[in-house]
Amino acid sequence: MIIYQSDKKAFIENVFTNRIDEIIDDQYFLKARRRFAPGEMRAFRNSLNFMDKILSDKDIPEDAGVCIEYNIPQTSKRIDFVITGQNADKKDHAILVELKQWDKVNLTDKDGLVNTILGGGFQDTSHPSYQVWSYATLLESFNEAVYENDIKLKPCAYLHNYKEDGIINNDFYKGYIEKAPIFLKDDAAKLRTFIKDFIKYGDKKDILFSIDNGKIKPSKALADSIVKMLKKNSDFVMIDDQKVVYENVLAIAKQTTDKKNVIIVEGGPGTGKSVVAVNLLASAKDGLNVRYISKNSAPRDVFGSKLSGEMKKTVISNMFSGSGSFTETDNNAFDLLLVDEAHRLSAKSGMFSNKGENQIKEIIQSAKTSVFFLDEDQRVTFKDIGSKQEIMNWAGDHGAKVLEMSLSSQFRCNGSDGYLAWLDDVLQIKETANEIFDLEYDFKVVDSPNELKEMIFEKNKINNKARLVAGYCWDWVSRKDKNLNDIVIGDFGMKWNLASDGNLWIIAKESVNEAGCIHTCQGLEVDYVGVIVGDDFVIRDGKVVTQPGKRAKTDKSLSGYKKLRESHKEAADSKADLIIKNTYRTLMTRGMKGCYVYFTDEETREWFKRVLK
Repeated sequence: MIIYQSDKKAFIENVFTNRIDEIIDDQYFLKARRRFAPGEMRAFRNSLNFMDKILSDKDIPEDAGVCIEYNIPQTSKRIDFVITGQNADKKDHAILVELKQWDKVNLTDKDGLVNTILGGGFQDTSHPSYQVWSYATLLESFNEAVYENDIKLKPCAYLHNYKEDGIINNDFYKGYIEKAPIFLKDDAAKLRTFIKDFIKYGDKKDILFSIDNGKIKPSKALADSIVKMLKKNSDFVMIDDQKVVYENVLAIAKQTTDKKNVIIVEGGPGTGKSVVAVNLLASAKDGLNVRYISKNSAPRDVFGSKLSGEMKKTVISNMFSGSGSFTETDNNAFDLLLVDEAHRLSAKSGMFSNKGENQIKEIIQSAKTSVFFLDEDQRVTFKDIGSKQEIMNWAGDHGAKVLEMSLSSQFRCNGSDGYLAWLDDVLQIKETANEIFDLEYDFKVVDSPNELKEMIFEKNKINNKARLVAGYCWDWVSRKDKNLNDIVIGDFGMKWNLASDGNLWIIAKESVNEAGCIHTCQGLEVDYVGVIVGDDFVIRDGKVVTQPGKRAKTDKSLSGYKKLRESHKEAADSKADLIIKNTYRTLMTRGMKGCYVYFTDEETREWFKRVLK
């Protein structure tokens, strides 16, 4: 999505009228139904005046393209400023400019990171050259128009308030500065020359339009890249907060200290929690005793399947563990434990929940540094105890030093933060300001389960990355009689995936013929997801009503609900309500490009249609 687009001549006129910030804000509202924050508006007024001066050179053609706040496809990241045109050889070029108003940074010993004032205090953040280079890499990764049309991307950074001090351009950052040059306060002439080196003629082919409307490459799924990642040849370039978390965790894990470290990394669906965890595993496995942990076995089984044939089984088993594997582990037996989907941790371990005391306690005790990747809104069973407060309590008991970090860069749901906020609002998990989400994410409410099935089957023909999932409102009857369908709605019938492919359902070739559930898709993603919402979630007079009694008898997610309700009715109902809502939130965020939904309850279905309008 392009927020503002013009040629150089029009851009300079917009700046001259002192309305450039208002024009950008109006365009943002028109395209995304949202407004920029006051701080962002001030930044526009300030930085764009500097870019106006840079472009006010007769040798930069009047018809060179100008784009402001270009949204990189499938992410929530935006490139500040883009200039398009042709060089002396008539080759198409796009110059990507990261604009910063910084005037001071501190050097760090972490690759690609500087330390500067953000949000009222000094924080680690990406070096501007690393940041804009990573954005260029993302654009090249997602957009086929870039390489099919041979569009050359030239990233750079402009810190128009920053005086030379030998820190921001320190040799420590040399590798990234070579990929994306950095220009400071006194470098206006140098930046202008840089632009003129690549923009000799105007944008004759509407390069920005070509990029913005270019075919998007198939999404990169973590499971498909696991082999490359563990061989340190990753498809994924970590950006912004992902890079900050990665470098800080690695630095802490390598420290020699007797004090334990507990790191809590919070992030919503698609923010890269698993990507960061696997990258950390790859970087630490050669020098540290490290393990990747997940309560849910589905991600581990999928990763193991992808690694089979590439690594010995013993090597794979030494890298991946279930969360119940540490009940008898010695203190500090591991240097680093990476706990993915930490919200799913439980107190007891073992098949019969009769081992250990508390998985959080046992993980912290077993490691010098333990990292908990967390999204409390994805707790989906009565046994899930993974919360920030619970982790901090056990960290305190062990005298551990606690560091809290967060991931916000959105890479699922087509990078639509608006969709996630809207989902929280309509599922009535929490109130948000988003009454509408970015329409670039493909979300539809359909009228029948057969229509849903047809849409998913059609999408699955592309690359086997579309799946049907459902709330656990239908008993697993095919377990005893393979001739029966589990999910039966009128003339629609489908089996649960639990018997044939099990945890490998999300990658198996024929598994689109079976429906997945929360237990086999959490922590994993597809391009398109079709969700059947059962009668455990209905809308009555505009209010969500959850009905635990509509869940299947074979579902163990609400195990303990009835017993708790005997003594604490309100607490039991409240917990069950949240679990049901979280289940559908999780299912409806598995799709990177789209989500199609069928509600079994007609009133609920019609209500959602009205909301979408």
